Amino acid sequence: MAHAPHIPNADLAIARYGQAGRDWIAGTQIADQPADAVVADFATLPRGAGMAMLRTALEHGIDAVPEAPESLRALFAEIDHEPDWLDHDRLDRAAGHIVRHTASYGIVLGAASLTTGAMNSVAGLPLVLTGRYTSQAAVRSIEVGAWLHTILTPGGLRRYGAGVATTVRVRMIHAFVRRHLLTEADWDTETWGVPIPQSYMAVTVVEFGRIALAAMHQLGIRYTPAELDDIYHLWRYVGRLNGVAEPLNPATEADQIRIAELYALTAVTPDDGDRDFVRALTHDYLAREIAELLPFRGAWKHAVGVNVINGMVRAFLGDANATQLGVADTRLKYLPRVVGPVVAGANHILARIPGVNDMRTRRALANYPRLMEEQRHRYGIRHDLVDAAPNSGDHPAAVRSA
Repeated sequence: MAHAPHIPNADLAIARYGQAGRDWIAGTQIADQPADAVVADFATLPRGAGMAMLRTALEHGIDAVPEAPESLRALFAEIDHEPDWLDHDRLDRAAGHIVRHTASYGIVLGAASLTTGAMNSVAGLPLVLTGRYTSQAAVRSIEVGAWLHTILTPGGLRRYGAGVATTVRVRMIHAFVRRHLLTEADWDTETWGVPIPQSYMAVTVVEFGRIALAAMHQLGIRYTPAELDDIYHLWRYVGRLNGVAEPLNPATEADQIRIAELYALTAVTPDDGDRDFVRALTHDYLAREIAELLPFRGAWKHAVGVNVINGMVRAFLGDANATQLGVADTRLKYLPRVVGPVVAGANHILARIPGVNDMRTRRALANYPRLMEEQRHRYGIRHDLVDAAPNSGDHPAAVRSA
């Protein structure tokens, strides 16, 4: 298992990272047993009955669902148990740190995090096979934003907070997709491993953590060590709620860096599907968001937005990786080198003024719901996640949620 033939550089990963490399390779063959068991039981129930149980248990507790199968009770025993290391004050502080720089965070999640994920064609296959990789890049991005809104609201990650509920729903969506691919689609486990495995689930945590933070640093957003520790603490707990088990759930910055390196080392070369996804993401969503920020009008705003985003992707991923993803070259790839130090200097001055950062954080948290609603209105999206989408009836999660 540790030398699964579908994983490039598996031997090198083990030689370079030791036990962490072995855990990574093994993790490509491991799914999420607690969530998968729940989905298997839900498949025996009338349509929508299982998800109704899940939603009731999320809102009122598992004891409010006397007919719950043992698999659902086992899942909620895990959800209801908060680990000894969890500190809710740190979670709330982390939410403030991130939301204080909402615009930058939103851009880097697309231009750095999602594009980094696209560097491995196997990781994107579940989205390809469910039809959401290239055709719904903007919709998926808005859904991610809706989820982020819940977990980045102070108190959202307490047991009955909205962030816990949406994160568990995301976990179940993954389990529905996994079951669909294994039972109804042409999924080649011998070649690709299990769909949405532990290793790639851990990478998702890193995309929202280290990869995004490194890109923000290039843009001049420089967090203090204490602020970074809070942010990594938040993503450790989100990873746990989302089904990433030890030892792959990253607890520290060093853990996240190692996972990012292992992902890059063992990635399968991007294919045309990945390039189509990146084009849809950059042209249909990110460029439009950049255009909204530009202080002028005109039909060519979108073209400027595309050029800016292409430059950012090249700055964050490097020319070689960006070329593999079909991202056009542009001199604007040097833009972060110019604006980064200026933004960093301004933020440093503001942070030294007593009370200013706290004021910026409070203002950002107060404005966050309005910004999310404006974005949803621009794209005509009213649902939060795909399991509640009115036009996603064929999606594995939507089929079982109706």
